[in-house]
Amino acid sequence: MSEVIKIKKGLDIQLAGKADKVFGQAELPELFAVKPTDFHGVVPKMAIKVGDKVKAGTVLFFDKNRPEIKFVSPVSGELVAVNRGERRRILEVVVKSDGSDDKEQFDTANPADLSKEEIVEKLQAAGLWPFIRKRPYDVIANASETPKAFFISGFDSAPLAPDMDFILSGSEDALQAGINVVKQLCDNVHVGVQHDAASKIFNNLKGVQVHAFEGPHPAGNVGIQIHHTLPINKGEVVWVAQPQEIVAIGKLFTEGIYDANRTVVVAGSEVEKKAYYKTKVGASISTLVKNNVKTDDKLRYISGNVLTGSHIDEDGYLGVYHSQVTVIPEGDYYEFMGWATPGFGKFSMSRSFFSWMCKKKEYRLDANMHGGLRSFVVSGQYDQVLPMDILPEFLFRAILVEDIDKMEQLGIYELAEEDIALCEFVCTSKQPLQSVLRTGIDLMIKELS
Repeated sequence: MSEVIKIKKGLDIQLAGKADKVFGQAELPELFAVKPTDFHGVVPKMAIKVGDKVKAGTVLFFDKNRPEIKFVSPVSGELVAVNRGERRRILEVVVKSDGSDDKEQFDTANPADLSKEEIVEKLQAAGLWPFIRKRPYDVIANASETPKAFFISGFDSAPLAPDMDFILSGSEDALQAGINVVKQLCDNVHVGVQHDAASKIFNNLKGVQVHAFEGPHPAGNVGIQIHHTLPINKGEVVWVAQPQEIVAIGKLFTEGIYDANRTVVVAGSEVEKKAYYKTKVGASISTLVKNNVKTDDKLRYISGNVLTGSHIDEDGYLGVYHSQVTVIPEGDYYEFMGWATPGFGKFSMSRSFFSWMCKKKEYRLDANMHGGLRSFVVSGQYDQVLPMDILPEFLFRAILVEDIDKMEQLGIYELAEEDIALCEFVCTSKQPLQSVLRTGIDLMIKELS
């Protein structure tokens, strides 16, 4: 392992509701959904129609612009709904499970015996290619590109995030098999681990370069790890994937199946049984939260973490890239002159409230914005929580005026929404920075492709 990389900028939000390292019991739901909205830039076109029978691994839809990129069913059963939004945009493709767990069978293979093109074709046919994303832009990787590295973050530093070593315990062989596959796609594979976490699973991997990181969130973000080890310049590409996705890739080659199994953590101040649960990609969270949340307040259900997750209903569906379900109070109230109170129960990164004296206190935070959108001012707040050598405030201003040259110069190639989520959290101006960044990325793709 190389020397420890110390991340000094950032912020650990001390949320109440961290899960114990135990497994809870919950039945699998009846309904599962694959959401095209989880995949940036994908224009979905249905491959089957409502009423058709499917197996786990059956193609549901594909990308109209890149038909080789397919999206498959996580379970066997029947396609029961295609939910659409404005302009008939497909939002959810819903499958009702029959409980049999029948799977499409694919050929097993030793990745060392295959060319890169054959591996790509195999991953695309089984619906696993969408799990490989690229930086810049955080979109599904383009198989025709040659990445300079493949990067995997072995830990998550977001609020109430799951412990990856606990999740992957027992899947070491499949994880190594997946690493062997991605090494055929790119021989330069890197894994980021948490310093002093004694990660036997990641430290024992063969054929990878391991980097140790120390510091507050967002130290666990793959974009931050890339920035401090292999900065992305114009014209360069790095591919990334998450550990559970690497396990699924490994099982395709060793067992010949599309493995949709996922372990997720259910956490948050409003959860009664905070624990880890076995489920599948796109599962309805109804069985995870039923009789498992406090009912005194209106609640917000989040697929993912509180900084970057998606707001869903209590019977909504787990996002394809998420390993966490968080439940917090909605916070739909108005607090008159709340800024003038001592604020012992309010979390703040500054000394605006007296809570700064309670270093180890955990907070029951809600989704209240405590104010509305205001004028964009340069305050220096973003620099305190973004451990990158860029000027975020000036970058966002360049995005707002659509100055592509400035966007390039100010570091947009290195950023994804999760990297600037803390900037949005601390923003006095209440700017929707993650949405602003995605608008800038979409503009870059449109103008430079």
